[in-house]
Amino acid sequence: MDIVSLKEKKVNRGIMIISVLIPVVVAVLFGVRLPNVEPLSFLPPIYATINGLTALLLIVAVWAIKNKKRRLHQNLMTSCIALSLIFLVMYVAYHMTSDSTSFGGEGVIRYVYYFILISHVILSIAIIPLVLHTYARAYLKNFEKHRKLARITFPIWLYVAVTGVVVYLMISPYYGQ
Repeated sequence: MDIVSLKEKKVNRGIMIISVLIPVVVAVLFGVRLPNVEPLSFLPPIYATINGLTALLLIVAVWAIKNKKRRLHQNLMTSCIALSLIFLVMYVAYHMTSDSTSFGGEGVIRYVYYFILISHVILSIAIIPLVLHTYARAYLKNFEKHRKLARITFPIWLYVAVTGVVVYLMISPYYGQ
């Protein structure tokens, strides 16, 4: 086995571990309530904004690579990953200090909300290994495989980022009730 294959194998193993650990840790921490801590109720609009910014940067990153601005594309994608990590920390912190908010809408809008929410949650778990594999392929300079996977990763990541904002906007009237 050559050096590149060994490196790729090692990276793939790390991605698999991270892709399992993140959802498990988030699920466990989601059930933890920090006692005697003021609810971090200011966080949802901030992390919704981070989702919106991520969506915008993803679109600009695609524009950058299509216009052969590889360095800009790389910086934007790295920023998107950093923003996603910041989002995750804020999201967990909020849920460790605050009770979950129930959606108060009725009728058809309730079904729309839950469809968006459930698809958002499922795809937010699925996007973790996709993003990491796509990024790793570029890092390992395997640009052909990177491009192929990016065509799948981009629309899913964009959907997750946009629906994160939509979920926030739909549930925000019910915060604090």
